[in-house]
Amino acid sequence: MKKIALIGCTGSIGRQTVEVVRSHRSEFCFTTLVAGSDRAALSALAAEFKPKIACLAAEIPSHSALFADADVALIAAGGFAGLRYTLAAIEEGKTVALANKESLVCGGELVMSAAKRKGVDIIPVDSEHSALFQCLGMRRDTPFKKLILTASGGPFLRYNPEILGNVTAADALRHPTWKMGAKITIDCATLLNKGYEVIEAKWLYGADFSQIQAVVHPESIVHSLVLFEDGAMLAQLGYPDMKLPIQLALTYPKRLPCCEEVDLAKVGTLHFERLPEEKFPCFGLAVQAGREGGTAPTLLNGAAEVAVQAFLQGRIGFLNIAKTIEDVLSRIPTEKAESYGTLSRADARAREEARRLIDG
Repeated sequence: MKKIALIGCTGSIGRQTVEVVRSHRSEFCFTTLVAGSDRAALSALAAEFKPKIACLAAEIPSHSALFADADVALIAAGGFAGLRYTLAAIEEGKTVALANKESLVCGGELVMSAAKRKGVDIIPVDSEHSALFQCLGMRRDTPFKKLILTASGGPFLRYNPEILGNVTAADALRHPTWKMGAKITIDCATLLNKGYEVIEAKWLYGADFSQIQAVVHPESIVHSLVLFEDGAMLAQLGYPDMKLPIQLALTYPKRLPCCEEVDLAKVGTLHFERLPEEKFPCFGLAVQAGREGGTAPTLLNGAAEVAVQAFLQGRIGFLNIAKTIEDVLSRIPTEKAESYGTLSRADARAREEARRLIDG
């Protein structure tokens, strides 16, 4: 039986992880459950699964202790906070099932060097990176020519730029194909999320940015593709359901029954098109920060977390998300990402500057 430490057990990915474990109780158990602030939901899960540790994030006595009895750490905590859990799990020598994008966006160099030093596997839970992982034969060192990430385009793909200035949070939360948490749903609407995935691909697969491409695929059936040197291309297909990449990260390298198989005749035609970067500047800002490296992606993410929250609260408009990120990146110099402390200070500075800009 595989023992799981689940960080972020009451969020969108956490809840779906619980569903996976319920479906395969003979395969999995929880040793640790950590929630953000929902004490009632945490208590219910603790009563059901009886882990050794069940606590809120604010009550953690020691991050390393969370992973002592686990075989795999599934990091589903949201935002920059997830990076600390990822680094702690690696230091404990645990396989990491990684659903927290910010761990690689902000701390990719630290995470990958620590994983190499400790001999730890990092298995992607993100649907696009799980797809790439599968197309590469579940090996992150398989040679390739190009990695192609697919994007649904979000709810505003067909909107004119003039209309985007008037969309509301309620509009942005109506994703056409996926059901996710609020923050990532807004990031999909701005295509910032796809920029994050480009940065993740650099770290997960040792790819140069010239080897990573993003295309729009509105149906969300093809989750990513890999182009090989001989011109062959492999794709991973499935209905939009996060339980498949979650379960695969836990059962790897084994596969178990999980999701409905795709009925290709019913799906019909699949479409692919250019990603409209000019209409969604957050994507370009993310790729630019990834290319710059150092603390730039951390500054990007810190500003984005504050700006998205302000948009959800109705305090700024949709287009001001990108403007806030751009202004923060232009005002704060980038440093080398030497340590978690360096990144934490950059994150705090970006948030402070974003709040000042928004309040002003």
